[in-house]
Amino acid sequence: MLAAEPMTRSGKVRDLYVVDRERLVMVASDRISAFDVILPTPIPDKGRVLTGLSRFWFGETAHIVPNHLMDASATEAARLLDGRSGLDAAGLRGRVMTCRTADVLPIEVVVRGYLAGSAWKEYLATGAVCGIALPPLLRESERLPEPILTPATKAPAGEHDQNIDFAEMVRRLEAVELHPGKRLAGDGAIRLAAQVREAALAMYRFAASRCESAGVLLADTKFEMGIIDGRLTLVDEAVTPDSSRFWDAAAYRPGGPQASFDKQFVRDWLELQPWDKTAPGPELPDDLVAGTRARYVEAFERITGASFQRYLDADVIEAAP
Repeated sequence: MLAAEPMTRSGKVRDLYVVDRERLVMVASDRISAFDVILPTPIPDKGRVLTGLSRFWFGETAHIVPNHLMDASATEAARLLDGRSGLDAAGLRGRVMTCRTADVLPIEVVVRGYLAGSAWKEYLATGAVCGIALPPLLRESERLPEPILTPATKAPAGEHDQNIDFAEMVRRLEAVELHPGKRLAGDGAIRLAAQVREAALAMYRFAASRCESAGVLLADTKFEMGIIDGRLTLVDEAVTPDSSRFWDAAAYRPGGPQASFDKQFVRDWLELQPWDKTAPGPELPDDLVAGTRARYVEAFERITGASFQRYLDADVIEAAP
Protein backbone atom coordinates (compact mmCIF):
# COMPACT_ATOMS: atom_id res chain seq x y z
CA MET A 1 0.00 0.00 0.00
CA LEU A 2 1.10 3.57 -0.57
CA ALA A 3 -0.42 4.27 2.80
CA ALA A 4 -2.44 2.29 5.31
CA GLU A 5 -2.96 4.53 8.32
CA PRO A 6 -3.36 8.27 9.01
CA MET A 7 0.32 9.07 9.50
CA THR A 8 3.12 10.61 7.51
CA ARG A 9 5.39 8.43 5.43
CA SER A 10 8.58 9.96 4.12
CA GLY A 11 10.32 8.55 1.05
CA LYS A 12 13.52 9.60 -0.64
CA VAL A 13 11.78 12.56 -2.26
CA ARG A 14 8.08 12.54 -1.42
CA ASP A 15 6.21 12.87 1.87
CA LEU A 16 2.82 11.14 2.01
CA TYR A 17 -0.03 12.20 4.29
CA VAL A 18 -3.16 10.09 4.67
CA VAL A 19 -6.42 12.02 4.51
CA ASP A 20 -8.82 9.08 4.78
CA ARG A 21 -9.19 5.56 3.38
CA GLU A 22 -9.61 6.91 -0.15
CA ARG A 23 -7.20 9.83 -0.33
CA LEU A 24 -3.65 10.86 0.43
CA VAL A 25 -1.65 14.03 -0.15
CA MET A 26 1.77 13.75 -1.82
CA VAL A 27 4.29 16.53 -1.27
CA ALA A 28 7.43 16.46 -3.43
CA SER A 29 10.44 17.85 -1.59
CA ASP A 30 13.66 19.22 -3.09
CA ARG A 31 15.65 16.26 -1.75
CA ILE A 32 17.81 14.36 -4.23
CA SER A 33 19.06 10.82 -3.90
CA ALA A 34 21.75 8.87 -5.72
CA PHE A 35 22.88 5.28 -5.32
CA ASP A 36 19.92 4.86 -2.91
CA VAL A 37 21.28 7.51 -0.53
CA ILE A 38 19.50 10.80 0.19
CA LEU A 39 22.11 13.51 -0.28
CA PRO A 40 22.40 16.35 2.26
CA THR A 41 22.08 19.16 -0.31
CA PRO A 42 18.63 19.95 -1.80
CA ILE A 43 18.10 21.13 -5.38
CA PRO A 44 15.91 24.27 -5.34
CA ASP A 45 12.48 23.76 -6.99
CA LYS A 46 13.25 20.13 -7.85
CA GLY A 47 10.01 18.98 -6.21
CA ARG A 48 8.04 21.44 -8.32
CA VAL A 49 9.64 20.14 -11.52
CA LEU A 50 8.74 16.57 -10.57
CA THR A 51 5.17 17.49 -9.66
CA GLY A 52 4.61 19.68 -12.72
CA LEU A 53 5.89 17.03 -15.12
CA SER A 54 3.88 14.31 -13.38
CA ARG A 55 0.72 16.41 -13.66
CA PHE A 56 1.48 17.00 -17.33
CA TRP A 57 1.98 13.30 -18.09
CA PHE A 58 -0.99 12.17 -15.99
CA GLY A 59 -3.14 14.38 -18.18
CA GLU A 60 -1.50 13.31 -21.43
CA THR A 61 -1.62 9.56 -20.78
CA ALA A 62 -5.00 9.17 -19.09
CA HIS A 63 -6.37 7.69 -22.33
CA ILE A 64 -3.79 4.88 -22.07
CA VAL A 65 -4.11 3.98 -18.39
CA PRO A 66 -5.97 5.73 -15.54
CA ASN A 67 -3.93 7.44 -12.82
CA HIS A 68 -4.37 8.32 -9.17
CA LEU A 69 -4.36 12.15 -9.45
CA MET A 70 -7.49 13.77 -8.04
CA ASP A 71 -6.50 17.41 -7.55
CA ALA A 72 -3.44 19.66 -7.57
CA SER A 73 -4.83 22.64 -5.63
CA ALA A 74 -2.40 23.84 -2.99
CA THR A 75 -5.20 25.60 -1.13
CA GLU A 76 -7.24 22.41 -0.88
CA ALA A 77 -4.17 20.36 0.07
CA ALA A 78 -3.31 22.83 2.84
CA ARG A 79 -6.86 22.49 4.18
CA LEU A 80 -6.66 18.69 4.13
CA LEU A 81 -3.22 18.64 5.76
CA ASP A 82 -4.20 21.13 8.47
CA GLY A 83 -0.60 22.02 9.26
CA ARG A 84 0.81 18.46 9.27
CA SER A 85 3.33 19.17 6.50
CA GLY A 86 4.68 22.37 8.04
CA LEU A 87 3.94 24.15 4.74
CA ASP A 88 1.20 26.66 3.97
CA ALA A 89 -0.56 26.89 0.62
CA ALA A 90 2.23 29.05 -0.83
CA GLY A 91 4.85 26.51 0.20
CA LEU A 92 2.80 23.64 -1.24
CA ARG A 93 2.03 25.35 -4.53
CA GLY A 94 3.40 23.45 -7.49
CA ARG A 95 4.71 20.56 -5.41
CA VAL A 96 1.54 18.89 -4.10
CA MET A 97 -1.04 16.42 -5.43
CA THR A 98 -4.09 14.91 -3.77
CA CYS A 99 -4.40 11.33 -4.98
CA ARG A 100 -6.40 8.16 -4.60
CA THR A 101 -4.80 5.52 -2.38
CA ALA A 102 -3.74 2.35 -4.16
CA ASP A 103 -2.40 -1.13 -3.58
CA VAL A 104 0.96 -0.67 -5.26
CA LEU A 105 2.36 -3.56 -7.28
CA PRO A 106 5.47 -5.16 -5.70
CA ILE A 107 7.64 -4.46 -8.78
CA GLU A 108 9.29 -1.54 -10.53
CA VAL A 109 7.91 -1.20 -14.06
CA VAL A 110 10.86 -0.11 -16.20
CA VAL A 111 10.74 0.40 -19.97
CA ARG A 112 13.92 0.90 -22.00
CA GLY A 113 14.26 2.21 -25.51
CA TYR A 114 18.04 2.57 -25.38
CA LEU A 115 20.85 0.48 -23.90
CA ALA A 116 22.16 2.26 -20.81
CA GLY A 117 22.77 1.92 -17.09
CA SER A 118 22.28 -1.50 -15.52
CA ALA A 119 20.89 -2.80 -18.82
CA TRP A 120 24.19 -2.02 -20.58
CA LYS A 121 26.13 -3.86 -17.88
CA GLU A 122 23.82 -6.87 -18.07
CA TYR A 123 24.03 -6.92 -21.86
CA LEU A 124 27.84 -6.92 -21.75
CA ALA A 125 27.77 -9.89 -19.38
CA THR A 126 25.00 -11.99 -20.97
CA GLY A 127 23.90 -10.52 -24.30
CA ALA A 128 20.41 -10.13 -22.82
CA VAL A 129 18.47 -7.84 -20.47
CA CYS A 130 15.94 -9.32 -18.04
CA GLY A 131 15.89 -12.53 -20.04
CA ILE A 132 15.29 -10.73 -23.35
CA ALA A 133 17.97 -11.61 -25.91
CA LEU A 134 19.27 -8.58 -27.82
CA PRO A 135 21.20 -8.35 -31.12
CA PRO A 136 24.98 -8.74 -30.87
CA LEU A 137 27.48 -5.88 -31.04
CA LEU A 138 25.19 -3.16 -29.72
CA ARG A 139 26.99 -0.10 -28.35
CA GLU A 140 26.38 1.71 -25.08
CA SER A 141 23.40 4.10 -25.42
CA GLU A 142 22.33 2.52 -28.71
CA ARG A 143 18.67 2.61 -29.62
CA LEU A 144 17.03 -0.80 -29.23
CA PRO A 145 15.13 -2.38 -32.13
CA GLU A 146 11.96 -2.08 -30.01
CA PRO A 147 11.29 -0.78 -26.49
CA ILE A 148 11.44 -3.57 -23.89
CA LEU A 149 9.93 -4.07 -20.45
CA THR A 150 12.68 -4.72 -17.89
CA PRO A 151 10.99 -5.10 -14.50
CA ALA A 152 12.89 -4.86 -11.25
CA THR A 153 12.42 -5.68 -7.59
CA LYS A 154 11.38 -3.11 -5.03
CA ALA A 155 14.38 -3.22 -2.73
CA PRO A 156 14.20 -2.14 0.94
CA ALA A 157 15.53 1.33 1.78
CA GLY A 158 19.28 1.55 1.28
CA GLU A 159 19.45 -1.48 -1.02
CA HIS A 160 19.51 -1.66 -4.81
CA ASP A 161 16.67 -2.84 -7.03
CA GLN A 162 17.49 -5.98 -9.01
CA ASN A 163 16.42 -6.62 -12.60
CA ILE A 164 14.10 -9.62 -12.99
CA ASP A 165 12.62 -11.48 -15.95
CA PHE A 166 8.96 -11.71 -16.92
CA ALA A 167 8.47 -15.08 -15.19
CA GLU A 168 9.74 -13.68 -11.88
CA MET A 169 7.50 -10.65 -12.35
CA VAL A 170 4.51 -13.01 -12.71
CA ARG A 171 5.53 -14.86 -9.55
CA ARG A 172 5.71 -11.63 -7.56
CA LEU A 173 2.28 -10.53 -8.82
CA GLU A 174 0.61 -13.71 -7.57
CA ALA A 175 0.11 -12.11 -4.15
CA VAL A 176 -1.70 -9.07 -5.59
CA GLU A 177 -5.38 -8.66 -4.70
CA LEU A 178 -7.55 -7.10 -7.40
CA HIS A 179 -10.35 -7.32 -4.85
CA PRO A 180 -10.00 -7.61 -1.05
CA GLY A 181 -9.20 -11.13 0.06
CA LYS A 182 -8.84 -12.53 -3.48
CA ARG A 183 -5.26 -13.13 -4.54
CA LEU A 184 -4.52 -13.51 -8.22
CA ALA A 185 -2.22 -16.55 -8.36
CA GLY A 186 -1.71 -18.58 -11.57
CA ASP A 187 -3.47 -17.34 -14.69
CA GLY A 188 -4.62 -14.14 -13.01
CA ALA A 189 -1.03 -13.08 -12.33
CA ILE A 190 -0.07 -13.87 -15.93
CA ARG A 191 -2.94 -11.71 -17.22
CA LEU A 192 -2.02 -8.82 -14.91
CA ALA A 193 1.65 -9.05 -15.94
CA ALA A 194 0.65 -8.92 -19.60
CA GLN A 195 -1.60 -5.93 -18.89
CA VAL A 196 1.25 -4.15 -17.08
CA ARG A 197 3.60 -4.81 -20.00
CA GLU A 198 1.10 -3.58 -22.58
CA ALA A 199 0.26 -0.41 -20.63
CA ALA A 200 3.90 0.41 -19.83
CA LEU A 201 5.07 -0.04 -23.41
CA ALA A 202 2.18 2.05 -24.71
CA MET A 203 2.95 4.87 -22.27
CA TYR A 204 6.65 4.74 -23.08
CA ARG A 205 6.03 4.92 -26.83
CA PHE A 206 3.63 7.83 -26.38
CA ALA A 207 5.98 9.74 -24.06
CA ALA A 208 9.08 8.99 -26.15
CA SER A 209 7.38 10.37 -29.25
CA ARG A 210 6.33 13.55 -27.42
CA CYS A 211 9.82 13.99 -25.96
CA GLU A 212 11.56 13.43 -29.29
CA SER A 213 9.45 16.12 -30.91
CA ALA A 214 10.90 18.47 -28.27
CA GLY A 215 14.49 17.41 -28.95
CA VAL A 216 14.69 15.05 -25.98
CA LEU A 217 15.33 11.31 -26.15
CA LEU A 218 13.55 9.27 -23.49
CA ALA A 219 16.18 6.57 -22.99
CA ASP A 220 14.25 4.73 -20.28
CA THR A 221 11.68 5.39 -17.59
CA LYS A 222 10.27 3.76 -14.49
CA PHE A 223 6.55 3.61 -13.77
CA GLU A 224 4.83 2.79 -10.50
CA MET A 225 1.52 0.98 -10.93
CA GLY A 226 -1.12 -0.10 -8.48
CA ILE A 227 -4.68 -1.33 -8.17
CA ILE A 228 -7.58 1.04 -7.47
CA ASP A 229 -11.12 -0.36 -7.53
CA GLY A 230 -9.83 -3.49 -9.24
CA ARG A 231 -8.20 -1.55 -12.11
CA LEU A 232 -4.56 -1.17 -13.06
CA THR A 233 -3.62 2.45 -12.32
CA LEU A 234 -0.55 4.66 -12.78
CA VAL A 235 0.61 6.08 -9.42
CA ASP A 236 3.41 8.10 -7.81
CA GLU A 237 5.19 10.10 -10.55
CA ALA A 238 5.39 9.88 -14.34
CA VAL A 239 8.28 10.47 -16.76
CA THR A 240 10.31 12.89 -14.64
CA PRO A 241 14.08 13.50 -14.43
CA ASP A 242 14.09 11.36 -11.27
CA SER A 243 12.39 8.36 -12.88
CA SER A 244 13.81 8.66 -16.40
CA ARG A 245 16.90 9.18 -18.50
CA PHE A 246 16.43 12.24 -20.71
CA TRP A 247 19.09 12.80 -23.37
CA ASP A 248 19.70 15.79 -25.64
CA ALA A 249 18.77 14.56 -29.12
CA ALA A 250 21.05 17.10 -30.79
CA ALA A 251 24.10 15.74 -28.93
CA TYR A 252 23.20 12.05 -29.16
CA ARG A 253 26.10 9.84 -30.19
CA PRO A 254 25.83 6.11 -29.38
CA GLY A 255 28.95 4.44 -28.06
CA GLY A 256 29.21 6.02 -24.62
CA PRO A 257 27.38 8.12 -21.99
CA GLN A 258 25.10 10.93 -23.20
CA ALA A 259 24.41 14.56 -22.29
CA SER A 260 21.36 14.40 -20.07
CA PHE A 261 18.60 16.43 -18.39
CA ASP A 262 18.36 14.25 -15.28
CA LYS A 263 20.29 13.39 -12.12
CA GLN A 264 22.98 11.53 -14.04
CA PHE A 265 24.84 14.86 -13.81
CA VAL A 266 24.98 14.35 -10.02
CA ARG A 267 25.83 10.64 -10.28
CA ASP A 268 28.76 11.41 -12.57
CA TRP A 269 30.17 13.92 -10.06
CA LEU A 270 29.69 11.50 -7.16
CA GLU A 271 31.57 8.76 -9.01
CA LEU A 272 34.67 10.99 -8.88
CA GLN A 273 34.43 11.59 -5.12
CA PRO A 274 36.08 9.57 -2.34
CA TRP A 275 32.72 8.21 -1.16
CA ASP A 276 31.70 4.61 -0.51
CA LYS A 277 28.05 5.16 -1.56
CA THR A 278 26.71 4.81 1.98
CA ALA A 279 24.93 7.47 4.06
CA PRO A 280 25.61 10.25 4.61
CA GLY A 281 26.52 11.40 1.14
CA PRO A 282 28.79 14.37 0.42
CA GLU A 283 27.55 17.94 0.27
CA LEU A 284 27.06 19.10 -3.31
CA PRO A 285 28.97 22.22 -4.46
CA ASP A 286 27.01 25.28 -5.54
CA ASP A 287 27.83 24.94 -9.23
CA LEU A 288 26.62 21.33 -9.25
CA VAL A 289 23.37 22.35 -7.54
CA ALA A 290 22.81 25.16 -10.05
CA GLY A 291 23.64 22.92 -12.99
CA THR A 292 21.28 20.21 -11.78
CA ARG A 293 18.44 22.68 -11.27
CA ALA A 294 19.02 24.09 -14.76
CA ARG A 295 18.84 20.61 -16.29
CA TYR A 296 15.59 19.78 -14.48
CA VAL A 297 14.01 23.09 -15.50
CA GLU A 298 15.11 22.62 -19.12
CA ALA A 299 13.52 19.16 -19.16
CA PHE A 300 10.25 20.68 -17.85
CA GLU A 301 10.20 23.49 -20.40
CA ARG A 302 11.22 21.41 -23.41
CA ILE A 303 8.76 18.62 -22.75
CA THR A 304 5.72 20.68 -21.70
CA GLY A 305 6.39 23.69 -23.91
CA ALA A 306 5.49 25.81 -20.86
CA SER A 307 7.39 28.43 -18.89
CA PHE A 308 8.67 27.09 -15.58
CA GLN A 309 8.63 30.60 -14.13
CA ARG A 310 4.94 30.87 -14.99
CA TYR A 311 4.40 27.51 -13.30
CA LEU A 312 6.10 28.87 -10.17
CA ASP A 313 4.09 32.09 -10.28
CA ALA A 314 0.64 30.81 -11.24
CA ASP A 315 0.71 27.01 -10.78
CA VAL A 316 -0.35 26.42 -14.38
CA ILE A 317 1.21 24.36 -17.17
CA GLU A 318 0.40 26.11 -20.43
CA ALA A 319 2.39 25.71 -23.62
CA ALA A 320 3.46 28.96 -25.25
CA PRO A 321 1.20 29.92 -28.21
